[in-house]
Amino acid sequence: MASRVRMRQAVAMRSFPLPVRVAAGLAATAVEQTRQLPATLLGLPVTVVSQALQVSMRVQQQITELAIKGDEALAGLRTYEEQPAWVTFDEDEEPAAPQRPSTAAPEEETSLLADYDRMSLPQLRGRLRSYTEAELAELLEHEQAHENRPEFVRMLANRLERVRSQ
Repeated sequence: MASRVRMRQAVAMRSFPLPVRVAAGLAATAVEQTRQLPATLLGLPVTVVSQALQVSMRVQQQITELAIKGDEALAGLRTYEEQPAWVTFDEDEEPAAPQRPSTAAPEEETSLLADYDRMSLPQLRGRLRSYTEAELAELLEHEQAHENRPEFVRMLANRLERVRSQ
């Protein structure tokens, strides 16, 4: 008989229906959040500004990535206009860096041309001052013999002329 009493007690201890348990959980969470509200309000401005900056940076990165892809896609469609004679670049007006002697082995010269063939116009502009007169002459000959791109030829010729006049 004792076992029957235990069974009745176990049956009487049923769990609450799911909606009631969920409502109780929501109420408990609301009470916890309300207790933490003063501390949360103090840090809220910093959190909002931080999240806004993160979103802004992500958007800027995506826009920049799209612009780079667009530049790559449109690069073949561009026509370059001739550079007027009066145009000079900053590196043409600054004093030249000390020239290093050209003691390049044949493999290094090949490396010079290999690096050059992969360069964009802005990359070449950034490295112009590091080339010796001999290297500039070699690059100019290479460009004229192969791609013969007017803007590259013009930039190399201007720099070579500047180096020779100093």
